[in-house]
Amino acid sequence: MNHRKIDVPDLVRQKCRTLGKAGLEWLDGLGACIEALERDWQITVGDSLSGGSAGYAAGATTRDGAEAVLKLAMPAMDGNGSFENEVAALLLAGGRGYVRLLAHDTGRRAMLLERLGVSLATLGLSPAGQRKAICATLRAAWVPVPPASPLPTGADAAEDLARFITTLWETLNGPCAPRAFEAALAFTQSRKVAFAPRAAVLVHGDAHSGNVLLDPGQPRGAAPAFRFIDPEGLVAEPACDLGVLMREWPEELTGNPLRRGRERCAHLGRLTGVHPQAIWEWGFVQCVATGLFLVKLGEAQAGLRLLTVAEAWSGS
Repeated sequence: MNHRKIDVPDLVRQKCRTLGKAGLEWLDGLGACIEALERDWQITVGDSLSGGSAGYAAGATTRDGAEAVLKLAMPAMDGNGSFENEVAALLLAGGRGYVRLLAHDTGRRAMLLERLGVSLATLGLSPAGQRKAICATLRAAWVPVPPASPLPTGADAAEDLARFITTLWETLNGPCAPRAFEAALAFTQSRKVAFAPRAAVLVHGDAHSGNVLLDPGQPRGAAPAFRFIDPEGLVAEPACDLGVLMREWPEELTGNPLRRGRERCAHLGRLTGVHPQAIWEWGFVQCVATGLFLVKLGEAQAGLRLLTVAEAWSGS
């Protein structure tokens, strides 16, 4: 089949290059993989979709004429979510607060998903308006998880983040103040100790506005509603998701990062009923981990801005 040009996002290409042979082979094999999935799932794959950072996505049409999305995850790497955990989370959610999973192929790291609307990030809402919409979506998506779930826990996530931060800190020769690094590690330990299975829910893990899409199934005249895509998939305390919202929109925090960060933290607590200290600790860890990761990827300006926020927060 003669496909349109496969437009892989620049960030995905950059990540693939850091993986070496495995990443480059994945890029080279995308066309053949898409053709095979078209045959196996009886779908027609259309144009590439923008916005992804961990794989390739394209519009698709099913045999019945329904619009869908084909998603192909790039090879596993630190900083990207687990394909297997994403599948498990979507199956567990069953469409409650999340996109519905129509088919998946673990060997080819492929998923067929229902087609949702545009992302929250494109709607022109203020950061405060986006946070309100995300928190409302999170409240619907924080569903209980059966004890036998294969998903990692909040304690596991805290341990992984501690290792991730330590490795990058050493590799990058400490690009921020040591007190920020030390506080991040202390907070990972605090959240690990705080994990309580009975209070845990299904957590997205990367609930930023680019991963929140309009739900096209709302009745005419109803208020806009949203659902999540691209979950990392965790069994954790709700504050774990809200920590992501603490690292977003860093430009809002300039001038007085500590005061404005505390104000945002308190507001997120009011929107969700989650204890602000837990939000603060997860948010601090997110700022440091994401800042270090961006520096590693060559996005030094964006990474250092987050690390500067963390330095200011570490003085509290």
